[in-house]
Amino acid sequence: MTGNGKKVAFLTLGCKVNMYDTEAMTELFLQKGYDIVDFEGFADIYIINTCTVTNFGDKKSRQMIRRAKRKNPLAIVVATGCYAQVAGDEVAEIDGVNIVIGTKSRKEVVEIVENYKDGVVNAVSSIKNLKEFENTPIESNKGRTRAYVKIQDGCNRYCTYCIIPYARGNVRSRDKEDILKEVKVLAEKGFKEVVLTGIHVASYGLDKENIGLADVVEAVHDIEGIERIRFSSMEPKAVTEEFVERMKALPKVCDHYHLSLQSGCNETLKRMNRRYTAEEYLEVCERLRAAFPNVAITTDIIVGFPGESEEDFKECVDFAQKVHLDKIHVFPYSPKKGTPAAKFQNQIKNEIKSERSRKLIDTSDELNRNFLSRFIGKTMPVLFETTSDGYNAGHTSNYIKVLVKGSEDLNNKIIPVKITSIAEPEVVYGVIEEGDGEG
Repeated sequence: MTGNGKKVAFLTLGCKVNMYDTEAMTELFLQKGYDIVDFEGFADIYIINTCTVTNFGDKKSRQMIRRAKRKNPLAIVVATGCYAQVAGDEVAEIDGVNIVIGTKSRKEVVEIVENYKDGVVNAVSSIKNLKEFENTPIESNKGRTRAYVKIQDGCNRYCTYCIIPYARGNVRSRDKEDILKEVKVLAEKGFKEVVLTGIHVASYGLDKENIGLADVVEAVHDIEGIERIRFSSMEPKAVTEEFVERMKALPKVCDHYHLSLQSGCNETLKRMNRRYTAEEYLEVCERLRAAFPNVAITTDIIVGFPGESEEDFKECVDFAQKVHLDKIHVFPYSPKKGTPAAKFQNQIKNEIKSERSRKLIDTSDELNRNFLSRFIGKTMPVLFETTSDGYNAGHTSNYIKVLVKGSEDLNNKIIPVKITSIAEPEVVYGVIEEGDGEG
């Protein structure tokens, strides 16, 4: 099978890194003459980029593989990504799958598809000793104003609940020159904001000499046309005094930090193998707020981790309030086969996890309202991204979503907006004052 108008459909499950990997594979197929179509339609090839962070991710991946085969029984169905990597044999047995690739060798996905004959091809190989970053640059980022740039892969942390190191391997950092080349192309195409992303982005440079994340950010900052720089979830201990001082000197760096917490209880953090304390986390937050007055600090918290008592959970909620976190993404703990925590004693009942989730979500909503209310009446630059239902929508530098009434297409423009009221958690209304133009 070759291109010549053959139709390929993609579905991405999971994180921003998976989204990037899908975009990269999409470009490989486009370069070979394939047409990219919607996953819900008819295609000759369906590619499902799977997720395995939770058991629900596995289940959803299996459902999407079967759905693809129902749409076209003669199609080639490819499963790639993290679930395919950690459970290649299991995925190969799913009814409807033809090719299983994993998180390695996706650069060869077109060749593997074109060489496919029949049966099930399991092309998953070990990533245990993988040392090189698989460079699959993206030039298009179609339909968006914010471009994700993958700068590293893998994780060496081995938190007790997490399967990702087994799915992605050890830390591999992308060459700085390759990163800058991709960002320059994106800037030339008109992108104003880039997000430096990876599985554990704070580990960038761990496998290289004399380079770290701050060095990459400083280099990207010098690229003309790029006006905003973000990075994905950060390890708290990576946000050192030196790192903050270096970021403070870079006006293009956005004042939003997603600092992964997972629990505000030290005993739970220890069982998770998180390698920092609640007190150290608080210190990092105070450091950021001293440097960036409008900084938004968001986080992830797992509730119902094995052994988490009511007192532990209360300690976690109290800590979130003490730190004044601006938004919490709440995840009920899901035992993941192959991780140490799945074998821990004192697993928490699902109804208790659900109850704790609701309580923490309520806390998050209250904290978010407090954060948003600080900006009512203030004028802030907004990068507009979408237009629908009579509103233009975009984000401030500290990642507040702003809705402005109007049908004029403001996409990819940075315009000062006066914040007028709170619409819902994470979202505010604003108005463009007469005379304001693109910033």
